[in-house]
Amino acid sequence: MFRFRSLTSRLLGLLAAVGLAVGLSLQAAPQAAAASLTQITNFGTNPTGLLMHLYVPNNVRPNPPILLALHGCQGTGPYMYSSTDFGSLADRYGFLVIYPSTNPSGSCWDVSSDQALTRNGGSDPVGLMSMITYAEQHYGGNADAVYVTGESSGGMMTNVMLADYPDVFKAGAAFMGVPYHCFYTGTVRGWNGPCAQGQVSMTPQQWGNLVRGADRGYTGPRPRVQLWHGTADTTLSHNNLGEEIKEWTDVLGVSQTPSATDTPAANWNRTRYDNSAGVTQVEAYSIAGAGHQLPVQGTAMAATAVHFMGLDGGTSGGGTTGALKAVAAGKCLTDANGTTLGTQQQIYPCNGGANQTWTRTASNQLTVTVGGSTLCLDAEAHGTSPGTKAIVWSCNGQANQQWQLNPNGTVTGVQSGLCLDVAGLATGDGTPVQLWTCSGGSNQQWKLG
Repeated sequence: MFRFRSLTSRLLGLLAAVGLAVGLSLQAAPQAAAASLTQITNFGTNPTGLLMHLYVPNNVRPNPPILLALHGCQGTGPYMYSSTDFGSLADRYGFLVIYPSTNPSGSCWDVSSDQALTRNGGSDPVGLMSMITYAEQHYGGNADAVYVTGESSGGMMTNVMLADYPDVFKAGAAFMGVPYHCFYTGTVRGWNGPCAQGQVSMTPQQWGNLVRGADRGYTGPRPRVQLWHGTADTTLSHNNLGEEIKEWTDVLGVSQTPSATDTPAANWNRTRYDNSAGVTQVEAYSIAGAGHQLPVQGTAMAATAVHFMGLDGGTSGGGTTGALKAVAAGKCLTDANGTTLGTQQQIYPCNGGANQTWTRTASNQLTVTVGGSTLCLDAEAHGTSPGTKAIVWSCNGQANQQWQLNPNGTVTGVQSGLCLDVAGLATGDGTPVQLWTCSGGSNQQWKLG
């Protein structure tokens, strides 16, 4: 986080924006966390003396994916853990999270030197790679499922790691970053004012050539990239989002013209850039009115990044398939009337049938396929009031057919903001499912897959 105000003022700003508690501290762990951070020393080659903390959830899956989560300026690894939702998402999905800290503590990442901008060139990226290797060798981490995310200076380093080590990372999500090489000064941890102010602009090919120069001779597949920026960011200009899009669309060989444009949540303006197979390679979120404060804790931002990267069990194309289980009832969302449009959804004992198999698509739809026909979960008649029926309908891409799967287990309608709800807290077979005001009740808890 390139923030020259104090940490206290940053937290007060977040309080005004999203209602966080004033008492949040740097070292506080999320209350929902089932495990704790472990500090690891002597993890390998570490030219800049970085610190490593690792989060291993109690329900870690076999051969788990690895997420490298990078703090911003004035931050630390433990602070990144306590102030974002990645730890609680790891609890839910069973992946490892590495939370590194810069040295000296609270400093920015080196994204400006020749060493940092070259594969195995030295400085911070080498130490970060040692952490990944350590997690693979000592915690069974999956070398074929490594991902990176970060905010502000960590968003910049996300771009750097994707450029320096394209064979290591499958995907990354950069919050409030700048393009790889934009912050170049030739000095370690240098400050590049023109880049910060959004005054550096290049052609897509010029940006792409810089990325290709980070690991000269590499011709293999490149990691997919998700990008986030607020329009009211006065620390790192929103202009950098457009430059990042130019850079990564060129690197990944897709058009600079979006394949799709939509608003999956209020003030989230999303553009996606697909390859010829229809798989999104670059996804960008411009958050209207947001300042230098992403990802906002308690929102779906981190979960959306985790979904893009496939850490929630999805494929590289962004899909997740399985039963949608009502946690309190222990039963599954069921399309009980086949392909009949308008059928209100109900809960029944889970049996693995096609009418209980839901796919969350890259467009945030929930689809069910019965007898060769695919239908979408739909808020009936675009309803936005409590009691609106959750039905199935022909897929049309509209907002009443888009759903957010949130870290707290709720499923919310993008158009209404209401929660998917088992009516009346009932648990009996055939209980209808509806939309209702989010209450935190157990009848609004769901698990997909």
